[in-house]
Amino acid sequence: MTPYPFSAVVGLDDLRLALLLTAVSPAVGGVLVRGEKGTAKSTVVRALAALLPEVAVVRGCRFACDPAAPDPGCPDGPHEAGAPHGHRPATLVELPVGATEDRVVGTLDIQRALADGVKAYEPGLLATAHRGALYVDEVNLLPDHLVDLLLDAAAMGRAHVERDGVSVKHAARFLLVGTMNPEEGEPRPQLVDRFGLVVTVAAPRDAGQRAEVVRRRLAYEAGPDSFAARFAADEIALAARIVTARAAVPSVHLPDAELDRIARVCLAYGVDGMRADIVVARCAVALAAWHGRDRVTAGDVRDAARLALPHRRRKDPLDPPGTDEQRLEQALDEAGGDEPDDDPPPPLDPGGDGPDDPPPPPDAGGGGPDDSGPAGPEAGPGDAPAPDSGDEQPRQTPAQGGAAPAGAAYRPRTLRIAARGEGGHAGRRSPAFARRGRVVGSRVPRGKLSGAPHLPATLRAALHRGETRVEPRDLRESVHVGREANLVLFVVDASGSMAARKRMTVVKTAVLSLLRDAYQRRDRVGMITFRGSSAEQVLPPTSSHEVGVLRLASLRTGGRTPLAAGLRQAAATIATERRRDPRRRPLLIVVTDGRATSGPDPVLMAPALAGVATVVVDCESGPVRLGLARRLAAALDADVMPLEALAADGSLRRAA
Repeated sequence: MTPYPFSAVVGLDDLRLALLLTAVSPAVGGVLVRGEKGTAKSTVVRALAALLPEVAVVRGCRFACDPAAPDPGCPDGPHEAGAPHGHRPATLVELPVGATEDRVVGTLDIQRALADGVKAYEPGLLATAHRGALYVDEVNLLPDHLVDLLLDAAAMGRAHVERDGVSVKHAARFLLVGTMNPEEGEPRPQLVDRFGLVVTVAAPRDAGQRAEVVRRRLAYEAGPDSFAARFAADEIALAARIVTARAAVPSVHLPDAELDRIARVCLAYGVDGMRADIVVARCAVALAAWHGRDRVTAGDVRDAARLALPHRRRKDPLDPPGTDEQRLEQALDEAGGDEPDDDPPPPLDPGGDGPDDPPPPPDAGGGGPDDSGPAGPEAGPGDAPAPDSGDEQPRQTPAQGGAAPAGAAYRPRTLRIAARGEGGHAGRRSPAFARRGRVVGSRVPRGKLSGAPHLPATLRAALHRGETRVEPRDLRESVHVGREANLVLFVVDASGSMAARKRMTVVKTAVLSLLRDAYQRRDRVGMITFRGSSAEQVLPPTSSHEVGVLRLASLRTGGRTPLAAGLRQAAATIATERRRDPRRRPLLIVVTDGRATSGPDPVLMAPALAGVATVVVDCESGPVRLGLARRLAAALDADVMPLEALAADGSLRRAA
């Protein structure tokens, strides 16, 4: 099917410009696109592929070597000068969320390497994307080690595969684009920082622009070829402009005055490290080349900073992400750069709005053709502004509308599931069989070798047959034990007894600390509170720990204590999640003093939670203690931990 034309996209000016700049200069470092569902993120990225210049490739080379400068380390090489070659369109490779490491970087056939001494390598997606584009939808849901592989390859321009002493390297230079929905959780700040540019998109808030989005989408679905033909001239012009700008990048001059301005902007904005300065410089050079200038101007620096800096101030991993526009403007003003340019640049809109179409209103939001559903919700938790100060400070969750505040988070003791799991989700919490980790044994592979070979066991199998040559039937693979991520479900007492004893601040701080710990260990989290006569699921299981922090901050207290209702809701939630993801084991954390002043005896809920690993955090305080939390823990076959013992360094005990 004919792809949707890039120049037919309505609005989304920042996104289109960011993609075009990375096409002009892949050294900028790729683009991360954040936005709610239905904002045409995927449509715009896929449309970019048609604009990328064709590439010349050596015939028969699986790694798309350039005949003018072939990779001397190409596994299919060496390629001689003047080798037969041809041309092909630049490829757009899509990386699925469920991809394995072997699928991304390629696989080495260890069986042939051991048995025949042949280094047989099957290229992965990084090789396919070489000299093209690699698109990762829902990049925030990819395992961390895969994201690290992608960003390392994008930064170094090479992929490296090594297994048990057999290694292969090949060129892997590509335009990296990731998209994500913040509602599904934020990636680590360290990973976001590795993307050169980050753009946040939203559905348009202008009725006329929304109508135009729908009009174009319906026209495209009615006749993709005829619709694309309407924008063919614009597409050709954009593609030619990319080629011209790409060729001009090496000759663009970055004056020392503008380089000094970049350094002052980054210092004033409070970013860490030097990556921000380098990306802003590269982006400014690409902007100058895109606008046909041979030198970088103050305007280029301002525009580059707006694309490359806002996401780099997030200090705490649980800080709400987003753009602190006021702080950025202040940093730009402090660095100067408002002087008019001698040669003002043309408008930043990288593509036309198409023939016979009115331009969108200047203040309208972005939009796109991918979905024609209703407008997205107002800015959610993931779009909250970042704190004003760039300095490291203890987290202090403010009271909201009378809700008790939380104190500064601390490092809690590690709560984990004692039994060894099957390693369904890589993480850092509970022990589980895994593809990497401590070797605890060997086994006969089920079919093709899926992990690292266990060489001593392989040799023993060959010697057992009386042979000195290893055959495929002798191969044994290693069995590893590592760590897995879990579903951490909090059940929190929010009844009036907590507020009366002023314990809610201490409890919120404990839950906040456990939320931070769950983030660091790559867990999914959920939260249930109980008060009055019922329980409420205030946070359905999610990877968005930031939403959990916001839900916790607004948590109110009052009423009676329906502890049994909270446990009943937890059992229902765990049953639902087991049907959705049976390989993710749940860890239930019940934060209560064990009192139940409403509903049935909570001990009666124990059969519904049989087999669920549970920790009861005992919040009871005072000189006289009834031990009701311990009674509950015994019924649930759970571990019990006094709230004062939760801090790993024992600071809560000393404070008590």
